[in-house]
Amino acid sequence: MRGIISDKLNEFIELANAAAKQAKENGIQLSPDLVRENIAKLSVFIGEGPELAFVQENAFSTPTHTIAVRVYSPAPEQALPVVIHYHGGGHMCGNIAIYDTISRKIAEAGNCVVIAVEYRLAPEFPYPAGVDDCQYALEHYQDVLSGVNFNQQLIIAGDSAGAAICTTLASKNIGNLTVNIDKQVLVYPSVDYTMSSKSIEENGTGFLLEKEKMVWYFNSYFQGNEVSKQASPLFMPMAISMPKTLIFTAGCDPLRDESIAYAQALKEVGVKVAQHSFDGMIHAYMLLDSLVKSECDETYRLIGEFIRS
Repeated sequence: MRGIISDKLNEFIELANAAAKQAKENGIQLSPDLVRENIAKLSVFIGEGPELAFVQENAFSTPTHTIAVRVYSPAPEQALPVVIHYHGGGHMCGNIAIYDTISRKIAEAGNCVVIAVEYRLAPEFPYPAGVDDCQYALEHYQDVLSGVNFNQQLIIAGDSAGAAICTTLASKNIGNLTVNIDKQVLVYPSVDYTMSSKSIEENGTGFLLEKEKMVWYFNSYFQGNEVSKQASPLFMPMAISMPKTLIFTAGCDPLRDESIAYAQALKEVGVKVAQHSFDGMIHAYMLLDSLVKSECDETYRLIGEFIRS
């Protein structure tokens, strides 16, 4: 069933749809630069995050390249849980600067250390480069925590493509004795690159994230590598040892049904899962804080409770 959008978002969506229509009429083609500019424009809605006692730029040094990170802690002298935060953006856009507010709010809500990871993006670095970066961060996260105290509880968190990375890592590390992920936080996760759920059609036009754009994102990400189903976390191996999971869905999101299916699949193998739906919200609502403040505040509250539980 097609979602019914919240009145809070009506004006925003009308303007976004009008701009998209005008762009098509003017023959403007999608490009990495264009979508990166567009997501950066959303920062006007996200606002500023809280001041924290510790914020530091750092980086992982791999054998071939560096992976920039930003480390946050509300209380660097306390031994706090660690959250590795993977930003969204269709595997093509987004960065730790745009997501700074979200990282700060997670750190405050969960009373935790947050490591925001600047993983490589398509099309310059197609699949699986970004996943490899995030796996490296997962395996070596303590290397960038010299300035803060922390305990051994490890959580991964992300929205959209960032949540796709979380779910990929959760499956990839089943049986990995050197990596122990305690929990994962998933906000409107992308878990089915085959785009086979009904909500892709039901919500795939008029709600900011369009089906046509998703196809283009995924083609740019995989670049002809026919592994869309193999790379989809919904179809990856699952086990009861996978992290305890918190999932948020949005009623007007094309990804709604695949997120629900992923939650159900985890439950069927015995993983503890908590689900929350914001029926009037669209994909990427976390970037629209000033428009949907109560929904965002509730999301952070639930994330904080989950991390601290």
